[in-house]
Amino acid sequence: MPVPWFLLSLALGRSPVVLSLERIVGPQDTARCSPGLSCHLWDGDLLCLPGSIVSAPGPVLVPTRLQTELVLRCHQETDCDLCVRVAVHLAVRGHWEEPKDEEGLGGVADSEREEPRNASLQAQVLLSFHSYTTARCVLLEVEVPAALVQPGQSVGSVVFDCFEAALGAEVQIWSYTQPTYQKGLNFTQQLPDCRGHELRDSIQSCWALPWLNVSADGDTVHLVLDVSEEQHFGLSLYWNQDESPTKPWWHRNLTGPQTITLNHTDLVPCLCIQVWPLEPDSVRTSICPFRKDPRAHRNLWRAARLQLLSPRGWRLDAPCSLLAEATLCWQALGGGPCQPLVPPLSRENVTVNKALEFPLLKGHPNICVQVSSWEKLQLQECLWSDSLGPLKDDMLLVETRGPQNNRSLCALELSGCTPLLSRASTRAARLGEHLLQDLQSGQCLQLWDGDLGALWACPMNKYTHQRWALVWLACLLLAAVLFLLFLLKKDHVKATARSRAALLLYSADDERFERLVGALASALCQLPLRVAVDLWSRRELSAHGPLAWFHAQRRQTLQEGGVVVLLFSPGAVALCHEWLQDRTSASEVHSPHDAFAASLSCVLPDFLQGRAPGRYIGAYFDSLLSPDAVPTLFRAVPVLALPSQLPDFLRALQGTGVPRPGRLADKAEQVSRALQPALDCCLRPPGTPETGRKMGPEAGDRT
Repeated sequence: MPVPWFLLSLALGRSPVVLSLERIVGPQDTARCSPGLSCHLWDGDLLCLPGSIVSAPGPVLVPTRLQTELVLRCHQETDCDLCVRVAVHLAVRGHWEEPKDEEGLGGVADSEREEPRNASLQAQVLLSFHSYTTARCVLLEVEVPAALVQPGQSVGSVVFDCFEAALGAEVQIWSYTQPTYQKGLNFTQQLPDCRGHELRDSIQSCWALPWLNVSADGDTVHLVLDVSEEQHFGLSLYWNQDESPTKPWWHRNLTGPQTITLNHTDLVPCLCIQVWPLEPDSVRTSICPFRKDPRAHRNLWRAARLQLLSPRGWRLDAPCSLLAEATLCWQALGGGPCQPLVPPLSRENVTVNKALEFPLLKGHPNICVQVSSWEKLQLQECLWSDSLGPLKDDMLLVETRGPQNNRSLCALELSGCTPLLSRASTRAARLGEHLLQDLQSGQCLQLWDGDLGALWACPMNKYTHQRWALVWLACLLLAAVLFLLFLLKKDHVKATARSRAALLLYSADDERFERLVGALASALCQLPLRVAVDLWSRRELSAHGPLAWFHAQRRQTLQEGGVVVLLFSPGAVALCHEWLQDRTSASEVHSPHDAFAASLSCVLPDFLQGRAPGRYIGAYFDSLLSPDAVPTLFRAVPVLALPSQLPDFLRALQGTGVPRPGRLADKAEQVSRALQPALDCCLRPPGTPETGRKMGPEAGDRT
């Protein structure tokens, strides 16, 4: 069943949600002030042209904070428009200047100074409003009485009702005074769309919008639009990239109810959905529902690609913007992590789909680019491997330049940057003098040169060839030792594999039971055990007879330290009872291929004379035979139920070469799975057709 992500009227994603809005009746704009202030709204809109900032001649009114509130301007109960109410908070800034020559002015100066200090303050406050469909500017005159004029103190606010705006639009509001005494205030706000219930009920342009919900079902995502069959609407999927214009991905004009299916691999964080009715000047609603979807972020990194641009440029291509940083690193031929080249090359933030330059003089196949996000490596590409070939066995020398032309050289290795003339037991330290000579003779390639140092790549091929003889000699010696150990191990494995043989005796009750015995014998051969069973030796039985075949197999099995397995079944139990009651006539009526009946003449004496323990074990299938049915004489040896006691059965078969308990349990599970189809066949009522019969080794003759 699909799991709904969002069940909204239009779509999903982040958007301002409007719960309850104040309603304003009438088309006229108004202004009101805090208690104690007086204000006036000029008629009509102005052309806003902010001037340069000038010095205040004394205390002046300046805006300190902008505050907005969404309201509905209604012409009728269900015919309203979204409107933005703006409140401008004001404060007094500046001080009265003291006159320089107080004695010369006398009492006249005092009276003139007291008069402006007791006067009120006036200001012209401009409000500029911009959206993609609207641009307005209004002028508010504000007067503050002298009693409230205190420098540095807030005096109240003036509220303007209101700027009408389109649903879902982004609006920008500026506020400043005329003249301008300080930098103006600005405020940006994203307005809600038709998803709020009050907006849908009050704004008529919302009534024609289709209803959309998104749900995930396994590896697919469904966009379900519930509209009437006659309604026509447009649906667009696009990538909203921050650093570049939106990139369309899919667009359709549709009619009636629709379900659009997306694969989960198509989801990226910047994938957005836009829906609108196909009507003039219709409202378009855009939503980006996958910004926080973990699958979308994983898909974004899977889709990102590093691309090499000639001659030394590169670019990170991705559908969306990425918060990531890139650095260069050196990948040695022998493997290991790529060593970041920091210093002297610093990290930088990545701008996707924009060409960037390598700060290098030459390219090299061992120089790679690493892109990380939140200190986690996401991408690594050795971009020059295609144009300059595979990785080289070069040593990277890092030259560091200090004050007074001091220079130091070290070789970049997995353990760090090793000074060339050091006593460390590394490859670079052993060849330090030779590398210095190569650098001075111009055999090294300069990759980078800056104020702080340089990078050099020195070939190591000639030093590698000198050691090949010793390496080959060591390899040959190691191969000889391994070959000797292999021969010794092979002999030991052979001895172990042949140290345990098993002779399986059973009564051929019917064809299904024979198939079950064959499945058991085949599964035991995989342990490994050497299994002998008359089912695989029909030619020998026909040529020599079952008694002679049994004597030969029993003698060989016991001489090699093996074990004879008596597999009891209803037929075998019946034969045993016949032998125990009348030993002379029990074998005369049985099949010439029935080795079990022929073997009882040799098996019973071993049990009667106490020679059976250690040579014999008994087994029966617990779904075919009751444990009480096995004759008491044969309980002198372990009699185990199959498959419930398979681990104990395998332990008794393998003797001293028993594997670890965990491995023995795995082998028992393997044998149990091999027995189950044949065991199910035996339990099926006679005459029931068989399905899925498999041909196995047990169906043929192994002689």
